[in-house]
Amino acid sequence: MVAAVGRRHLPRGWSDLGRQLLIWFGFAILYQLVRGLADRNSSKAFDNGYHVVRIEMHVAHRLYELTFQQFVDQRHLLETAVSWTYWNSEFTVVGLAVLWVYLRRHEAFTKFRNSILLANVIGLFGYVFVPTAPPRLLGVGFVDQHRDGLISLAANPYAAMPSLHSADALIVGVVLFSVCQNWWAKAFWAAWPAWVWFAVMATGNHFWLDCVAGIFVAILAMAVVYNKRIRRAFAARRS
Repeated sequence: MVAAVGRRHLPRGWSDLGRQLLIWFGFAILYQLVRGLADRNSSKAFDNGYHVVRIEMHVAHRLYELTFQQFVDQRHLLETAVSWTYWNSEFTVVGLAVLWVYLRRHEAFTKFRNSILLANVIGLFGYVFVPTAPPRLLGVGFVDQHRDGLISLAANPYAAMPSLHSADALIVGVVLFSVCQNWWAKAFWAAWPAWVWFAVMATGNHFWLDCVAGIFVAILAMAVVYNKRIRRAFAARRS
């Protein structure tokens, strides 16, 4: 009976679903552990964080992220919404989006999954070589309401550059916009990346420069995965 359910509802049966879950959760666990051990050099991370502050002050003459947080803190419902988005957009929403595409739009699954994985690998190099403290830890006016809990056992608090919340939100938004058929779903996913970018800044977890770096990572990852010429070049090099 279980096998019949798999044949009826799963694109490639239970064995392929198990393989995909192993890839996904195996990568997630390994990634979190490596990220947590990547760099604990707090002085370097704070130096890089203050460098981001100086760049933004030079370019925009103010910290717009601080304005966002003050605006949100005066509206309880909005404050709850951005907090929920920060905590759930990176794992819950991405995980459910990948699962839905696997089940309902399977032809788009492999490139979607690979784009997410590649973006996170690129981001990990950023955390290793450019550890950066988030705005909430820099003492420049942000309220630090962040609580890691059990996540702190494997998390690196100095992983602000690039913002993988921003990268993954852009990949999810682009792919879900392309595969959804209802206009309201397309509208939601078209707006999703911008909402996540606002949320991570309003919670004091990322500067807009971190978000720009995350957007670049997403574009780079999708270019590699979706561009046929680049894929053929990698295949030729492997052979």
